[in-house]
Formats: sequence, structure tokens, C-alpha cells
Amino acid sequence: MHRRLLSKSRGKCTPQIVKQIEEKSESTWSPEEISHTITAGKVSFKTIYLWLYKEKLSKGDLKVLRQKGERRKPSKQGTFVHGTSISQRPSEVKSRETFGHWELDTGVSSRGKSKGCFATFVERKTRLYTAIKIIDRTAASMERAIKKLHSALPRGAFKTATTDRGKEFACYDTVEKHLGISVFFAEPYSSWQRGSNENSNGLLREFYPKKTNLALVDSQELARNLRLINERPRKCLGWKTPIQLFLHELSHLT
Repeated sequence: MHRRLLSKSRGKCTPQIVKQIEEKSESTWSPEEISHTITAGKVSFKTIYLWLYKEKLSKGDLKVLRQKGERRKPSKQGTFVHGTSISQRPSEVKSRETFGHWELDTGVSSRGKSKGCFATFVERKTRLYTAIKIIDRTAASMERAIKKLHSALPRGAFKTATTDRGKEFACYDTVEKHLGISVFFAEPYSSWQRGSNENSNGLLREFYPKKTNLALVDSQELARNLRLINERPRKCLGWKTPIQLFLHELSHLT
């Protein structure tokens, strides 16, 4: 009996595997993302959760798990009725067949904290996500942010924008005329029509909860957190990362 116990396999929970999982967890990867890439064929995401609960990983500290944000409440921000409806958006944009089509939104500070915001952008095909600090939620600030991203991208990488009808997007006419970007507006209370941006904003909120004063966010820290988000493998992308696919698409632009 004693020899039988000694001969028993130590299982999959080796120091090497534990180290790999903990390193990716600290880089904000979820157990599912880890199990389909780093530990593919070796350890399932259910096993990773089990090890964490049994304190075999990160000493049982559940803070390494990505937290889901609260449901977003309908915005009370003013709206406008002009512009092209999402119903007129080309089918290739909806199906994510082509590159260069973006969803736009804003992330705001807690009410009463400050006017500081993020202008957020996600490319629909690759899910590449970025955010630019702006001083307030006005059309002028959003216009500057859009121009900043447009100027940083090669020609053909920013063809269309899909937004809601918040007043900050009243700059759409200038954007269309001067940048050649077609702007489409989602239906009221239909956040699912901009689902990629909504989901990505939730990922960024893991780093900057609702009560954060976004005006005080360090730009280098923001860039680091965006990199962490874009380096996570995605199930919807066949477990590739947004940055991998984005760079691939850029290499094909002429």
C-alpha cells in the first residue's frame, strides 16, 4: 500500500504550469483565455478555477479573476436626430468582413468627480481597442480625438464610424467632410448595435472603476492597460489576439 501511494502521479499541477498560469493571470488573462493558449491540451479553464479555489494558484486570491462591471444605465446625455441611420450601413460592415470600420463611445468619470473622459474606439473586424483622454464630453473634444486617431493610422484603416446619438458626436458632419469617414448612428437604447465597444469599455472599467477620476489617469498607465487588453487572446478571434490581427490587416493596406 505504501509503495502504491508513492507511485501515484503528482497530476497536472506542476510548478512550471502554476508559474505560467500565474504570470498570465497577473497580465489580466482569464482562465478561459489561458486554457485555450498557454495550457491548451494540458489544463482546462475549469481546472484553473478549481486550483484557484483550492489555493493552488495565487494563494487563492480571487482578485486575479477579471471582474464583470455593473450593467450600464441609459445615458441622460442630450441627443440629436440628424445623421445617417445604422440601417443604411453597408452589410460588409455588419458582417465584419472588411477592415477599417470602428465603433465609438465615451467613458466618463463618476458624476461630480470631474469632466475628464475617455474617447473609446474599437475596430470591428480585429477588435483592436484604444482610448484617448479628452477634457470633457463635448463635440469639440470628440472631434479632436477622432482626428488624432485618424492621423495616427495609415490610409484606409479608418473608413466608417458607428456611434450613438450622444451630443459629443454632433461633430459627425465635420468628420465626414474633412476626414472622409462615413458616420452611422445606432438606434436609441440599442447598445447591442455597438456591442464590441460596449464590451471593450467593460474591460477598461476593470482598470478604472466607475468612481475613478479619469482626468487624473496617467497616459503611460492607460497605454499599458490598453496593451494588456489587446494582447489577450479572444474566443471570437479563434484565440488570436486583437493586436496580432490588427497588425496583419495593416500589413495588407497599400
